[in-house]
Amino acid sequence: MLSISRTNTFKAASAGLRSYSATSALRSGVRVPQLATFKLPEIKNEPTMDYAPGSAEREQLMATLEEMSNKTYDVPLVINGREVRTGDVKEQLNPGKKSHVVCRYENAGPKEVEEAIEGTLAAKSKWESLPLYDRQAIFLRAADLIGQKYRYKLMAASMLGQGKNIWQAEIDAATESADFLRFNVKYSSEIYAQQPPCNAPGVWNRSEYRALEGFVYAVSPFNFTAIGVNLAAAPALMGNTVLWKPSAGAVLSNYIAFDVMREAGVPDGVIQFVPGNAAEMTKQVFDHPEFTSLHFTGSTFVFKNMWKQIAQNLDIYKSYPRIVGETGGKNYHLIHPTANLESAVNNTIRGAFEFQGQKCSACSRLYVPKSLWPQFREKLVAGVESIKQGPVTDPTNFMGPVINQAAFDKITNYIEYARNSSDSEIIAGGKYSDSEGFYIRPTVVATTNPDFKLLKEEIFGPVVTAYVYDDAKLDETIELIGKTTPYGLTGAIFAEDRQAAVDLSARLLHTAGNFYINDKCTGAVVGQQPFGGSRASGTNDKPGSPSLLQRFISPRSIKENMIPISGFTYPSNK
Repeated sequence: MLSISRTNTFKAASAGLRSYSATSALRSGVRVPQLATFKLPEIKNEPTMDYAPGSAEREQLMATLEEMSNKTYDVPLVINGREVRTGDVKEQLNPGKKSHVVCRYENAGPKEVEEAIEGTLAAKSKWESLPLYDRQAIFLRAADLIGQKYRYKLMAASMLGQGKNIWQAEIDAATESADFLRFNVKYSSEIYAQQPPCNAPGVWNRSEYRALEGFVYAVSPFNFTAIGVNLAAAPALMGNTVLWKPSAGAVLSNYIAFDVMREAGVPDGVIQFVPGNAAEMTKQVFDHPEFTSLHFTGSTFVFKNMWKQIAQNLDIYKSYPRIVGETGGKNYHLIHPTANLESAVNNTIRGAFEFQGQKCSACSRLYVPKSLWPQFREKLVAGVESIKQGPVTDPTNFMGPVINQAAFDKITNYIEYARNSSDSEIIAGGKYSDSEGFYIRPTVVATTNPDFKLLKEEIFGPVVTAYVYDDAKLDETIELIGKTTPYGLTGAIFAEDRQAAVDLSARLLHTAGNFYINDKCTGAVVGQQPFGGSRASGTNDKPGSPSLLQRFISPRSIKENMIPISGFTYPSNK
């Protein structure tokens, strides 16, 4: 068993960074004078690589993947810079090959959670007093490390542990992780630059952007390594300290990302890496009076329960907690009669079945006009049945496994429900096996019931349900899209008629926080399409924009009077 502990694998390349004067001041608690107004380097999206056969990047990634696929890693808790072992060891399995244990990781108990909380509070004052530009430098360095030194290691961990193929790992673990870190730096400078536009004679008005009082609890999901990075790093950039609970399905990749941030210079105690029992840890966190914010991505059910727990504890908190969450979706593609058929079909296949439909934004509802359905169905079924699926170690596979047994069982139960229903038909896929890994064929269900169960409930797997509407009933179909589910995350329309696109966009206004015209309903890019939805899909604070960072600061307005007054009465008192 191989350890990837900080002392063994990730050597302290940050020694030089941590020795400079600002970090010395961080240790001592002395405020550092601002000697200049710095200009950030140009912030751009991390370039994506193609990984074409024979390319250097493909060879390097496949070599890393082969090396890591033959090992089981040992992941500790990391609290205040110390590796902590509790003896309560859990396993993260390779979902495509259940016999392969990707890592064994320590599970935190109440003692470790308390130590982590107290550590965040102890690290807080020094961290938030560090000038913004020094915090920015740390996360810019982390982005460069992810994009270069650790790109293939982080991708391979995401592939083996979370079932991603090369492209899905590239656009998540490599590019989106780096993008979040870099663009957050850009947005933090923009926020700090927001100052009062007016000053009365003899008065100087200023705004400061303080970190929240207390600690932030970051709870990340299995499906995106980059989300874990952002849930922890975004609050930390703004001067907060964070207890990070990663998903049991993404421990290895999240740990590597965490250690990259430490190598970049994040001080001990600022981000605590604490896998643990979700319900028990969450209760302990929410019972602490210094809890100040929840940064969450996961299921709607869990998020609602968390909100209720927080509400019940309001009287014990020092401040009203900031609740930031992105949850589920029941996302749609609406095909207009004027749609480009081939593009709509291919976008639907991508939107529904990339990463096995395990994206919050994945297409799981499809509305097609009767006039286009025969051709649409033929092309859709042919495309879906041609999808190559298998282990992530074969680059030619478009799809891999779903994350675990629980997900497999839930998704296949929906498939069997559709198979046994009188008002639905499985027109593609419908097969599955968990003998070696958790593999489910991409499945298309057609239904004649606009209120069919699979059109209403989130499945979070490779299943899309199609409803064929009468061309003359487009208006009713638009209303149907809005009222069928409680969610409002993503949606897409396909129409070549511009006026139709304008009308559909306006009438579907509140059905999706990310709305696409002639494109699939997945694939938001940081700095281009800030992501999030409302209704039951979350608080829509838009990660990938300044809006998110605003949730982790508490502004202070300062008025400084330059001219002493000589009396207390006003002219109107005379």
